Amino acid sequence: MRRPTIVAIGGFTSEVGKTTLMCDLLRAFPGWEAIKTTRGHYRSCGKEPDSCCVSHLLSNEPLIRSGREETYASGKDTGRYWDAGASKVHWVIVTEEQVELGIKSALARVSAPGVFVEGNSFTEFVEVDFMLMVARAGGGKIKSTARQALSKASAVYLSELANDGSAAREAFARWRRASVADKLIGNLPVYTRDDLPQLVAQLQRIHLGLAA
Repeated sequence: MRRPTIVAIGGFTSEVGKTTLMCDLLRAFPGWEAIKTTRGHYRSCGKEPDSCCVSHLLSNEPLIRSGREETYASGKDTGRYWDAGASKVHWVIVTEEQVELGIKSALARVSAPGVFVEGNSFTEFVEVDFMLMVARAGGGKIKSTARQALSKASAVYLSELANDGSAAREAFARWRRASVADKLIGNLPVYTRDDLPQLVAQLQRIHLGLAA
């Protein structure tokens, strides 16, 4: 059986709109699955266990929770995936050293024709078919995992909710001109929420081409 089409949803930083985009895409691709990757802080960034919300779940092996019973929580990212129509949700909880094994084990559980994966660091170990890097129009700080993932990115997605894609593009262009990140972004195409139908159509073409 051919592996699923893999679409990665990364972000410049936390709280930038990745989950909202994941849910928009899940609604456009009924039957697809979703994977949430969480890289635990304890033992990977030096923080104390009580400062990491998943530290109590970390162990010597990656933890993968699959299915509604194990992953649904109202208002949480994984719960939002279910509410958006995901056919199955997997939550990968790992230390920095477990990312590769964790994501590959989760992908092995996917039976749908396609899967959306939220996260940055896993792209170092998995070949994705398309990757969107989510950013605010004002740019801002880019975390280290995002800088690495930008080399795998296919496009940038500006997550502003206002229906004014041209203003978002202009603000992002101004930020780029003043930022050292401009070279990292290079010639990547930039989408806004106004362009969501075109983005969905592009992903459909990619998926159909891979399935042919």
